[in-house]
Amino acid sequence: MCANCGKGEEESVNLKICEKCKMVKYCSDSCKEAHREQHENICKEIYDDALFKDHPPRDDCPICLIPLPGVELVGFETCCGKHICSGCILEICASDKKSGGNQQEKCPYCRERDSRTDKQAIKRLKKLMKAGNGEAFNVLAMDYENGTCGMPQDYHKANELFLRGGELGCAMAYHNLGNSYQYGTGVEVDKVKAKHYFELAAMNGCIYARHNLGFIELDGGNNDRAYRHFIISARDGDKNSLGEVMKGYKKGLVTKDDYASTLRAYQKRQDEMKSAARDKMAAHVEGVPTKPWKGGILY
Repeated sequence: MCANCGKGEEESVNLKICEKCKMVKYCSDSCKEAHREQHENICKEIYDDALFKDHPPRDDCPICLIPLPGVELVGFETCCGKHICSGCILEICASDKKSGGNQQEKCPYCRERDSRTDKQAIKRLKKLMKAGNGEAFNVLAMDYENGTCGMPQDYHKANELFLRGGELGCAMAYHNLGNSYQYGTGVEVDKVKAKHYFELAAMNGCIYARHNLGFIELDGGNNDRAYRHFIISARDGDKNSLGEVMKGYKKGLVTKDDYASTLRAYQKRQDEMKSAARDKMAAHVEGVPTKPWKGGILY
């Protein structure tokens, strides 16, 4: 029922949920405004509880079963919609070439032949999108944003797809939409919306969005919130955030215990994601700008 007036859905009222805490509903904007002062503090507490939780466990690579590293060392296969670590991509592609000479390259997971044309790649993405794959929305959005894979450059369309991808659970899609509002890509610069989408991305485990939030809070003079963000992303394996936690410790803004526990958690996460094949691939792509993978190729 409406948290302000008590009207319920059985009275043919379409209730809208509070976008921040997801805990209360209102039948109209006027009821939401009337209840704002009463709800504001508890809403912020509920929202912050969700925002500052540790990231959910990382998905495992379906081949080596080791937690996936950052997006720069992960491939998204448009045939099966799987995320494959760069180490497995490297090893399986090398094995295929060794055993088959110039045979067609295949997906490391489902063994489907790689798409050889932009048209085929887009067709595969759209098939995944119909199945509700959020990452597919994110990849096609980047095609529109960059004007690649035969798509016209269309920032408005890209942002629509980023939003849908985020709603379907793709943290990077929310992160990319946050960047659009941060820098005015296809939309008016809106720092409030940028922060909102970075927060949604962070709550879904995006270390890059979490790192951005740390700097947004620092710029606003909110040191406590800033370092809470940096600590969470550092614990999940983000080297840049760990560097900020170290700076905070040296300035007296992070306690010795918090810095020590963060450093241990960071190292544990790095050890969990480590493999000889990934190290080999990391050395191979050293110096290449950080970009997500598509179909086993830096994209």
